[in-house]
Amino acid sequence: MTIMLEDVDEVVRALRTVLAEEQILTGRADRFNRARVPAPFPVHRWAERVPDVVVLPTSTEQVAAVVKIANGLRVPVVPRDGGTGLTDGAVPLRGGILIDVKRMNQVHELDLANRTVTVGTGINMLKLNEYLAPYGLFYPDDPASYPCSLVGGRIGTSGWSLIGARYGHTRDLVLSFDHVLPTGDIMHVGDGIGRKVSKSSSGYQLKHLFMGHQGTLGIATRATLKLFPKPEAELSPFWAFDNYDDAYACTGALARAGVATFAGAVLFDEHKVAYLRRDDEAYIPQPTDVRALVCAAMYGWDDEVRVGGKRLFRIAKEHGARYLGDEISEGDWAARHDRYATPLHGRTKDGQVVPMSWHCEDAAINYSALPSVTKAWHEIVADLRRRTDVFDDWGMFAYTSGSTGVDYLTEIDVGIWEQQLDDRAWAMWVDAKRRLARVALDHGGSISACHGSCREGEVDLVPEELGRGFDVMLDIKRTLDPNNIMNPGKYLLDRAYPQEG
Repeated sequence: MTIMLEDVDEVVRALRTVLAEEQILTGRADRFNRARVPAPFPVHRWAERVPDVVVLPTSTEQVAAVVKIANGLRVPVVPRDGGTGLTDGAVPLRGGILIDVKRMNQVHELDLANRTVTVGTGINMLKLNEYLAPYGLFYPDDPASYPCSLVGGRIGTSGWSLIGARYGHTRDLVLSFDHVLPTGDIMHVGDGIGRKVSKSSSGYQLKHLFMGHQGTLGIATRATLKLFPKPEAELSPFWAFDNYDDAYACTGALARAGVATFAGAVLFDEHKVAYLRRDDEAYIPQPTDVRALVCAAMYGWDDEVRVGGKRLFRIAKEHGARYLGDEISEGDWAARHDRYATPLHGRTKDGQVVPMSWHCEDAAINYSALPSVTKAWHEIVADLRRRTDVFDDWGMFAYTSGSTGVDYLTEIDVGIWEQQLDDRAWAMWVDAKRRLARVALDHGGSISACHGSCREGEVDLVPEELGRGFDVMLDIKRTLDPNNIMNPGKYLLDRAYPQEG
């Protein structure tokens, strides 16, 4: 479906009927700058992922007009927000029109009585919270990419928040939104017809259908979000352990303690501690005798956090924890967003420092399965590392997903020497991703808790994970996007169109 060069002029002429000239970009730099996401990809193949045209709409109506043109001309459309996604949702696989929503970044309404805000989906959480701060409010969607990811991308990926155990994740925090369908029709989804209603039993729960689709079912353009009182106090103690087993047991106990201000716990395994100590400038170096780490975050009023903190400190001590002090704790928690802005490097097998890009593979894993998944995943990456210097093991995190600790966002970080990522190494990586996903499924987990699963490798197992549900996905895709223009090539949804799949 990639549009051919002679067709680009026709597309541009059509776009000029609904957009101003300066909203249509065809230059090489404008297009290549929007072909990239943080996840590594073979450098010599970047040209496969470049859009033919970039547009910069400023309203829902303009987005709808562009999509109608694309649908009429059968041209692929790819929505792009912050471009921070790690599974290629924002990457055009077949050229076409890339819709960059960053100019749709207005605050349309702040409703102090109902404690909501309505925004254009091109705004990011940092800017939104700067706006909300004078009112004593904040929007608690807190990904690692917080300073640069946008509300629209969070909706398209159904993002995961680092403090979601306290406030919920994107799916919980977005009350409703305007959405442009692949045909160019505009709809509003929420609970019922309400824009500021959080619970309804009218009809199907369509809001969730249009979250996390990785841009394959349309584009969110304007969203109404829940707000919370800006926390008066944050407490984020980092505790050191002599071994992984004690740290693992402590993490579960913290998550199950039922402390109301508990915003999340993070378990760092020995590989992660070694990497932080060795190579990650964003973190304060840990003492040399530390073998595993646990962080717990609490948010709320000062008197609530102080009391809850005492309980969690007591639990940690019972599990053999050593508190690392205020400087390391506050500094390392504050650094949780810095990874996207930090120059990265890794090590070859002989210890040479080389530039490496970061890839993170994630899954949703039950607490009881964490130790065996951790072991299996490191063995897969160790196998890669034995075969080539292109990969480095940067260790694993496990984050609580909710306040009960039933499942964890479990991720392994892999350094990839992108400049050396030739076709042979890429094939190794794709196979490794497939094996990582297999481990997640074999342990009763989900392939992804956070980033989605559009990339080669893990996407192969999506039909197996969803079973009959994948067939329903194909039915929905075919019905809503009859011409397969919306972000084609993702999630194996081409199978909805027999002539393409």
